[in-house]
Amino acid sequence: MWSRGIAGILLCLVGFIWIAQGTNLLRGSGMSGHGVWAILGVVAVVGGVSLLAWAWKIRSRTPV
Repeated sequence: MWSRGIAGILLCLVGFIWIAQGTNLLRGSGMSGHGVWAILGVVAVVGGVSLLAWAWKIRSRTPV
């Protein structure tokens, strides 16, 4: 459960960085200004959110 949550958070953070670089908000990289990284960033964020939702669902279902 914790591993899914941590992986989801990390995937979301990486996705946001890729979106920022792909849309040229974050400069200084070879990825900056290339729209494909923004698209891959959105995919990463969606994957991260789904991992977080999965971890939350398991956590709410498991009795303490």
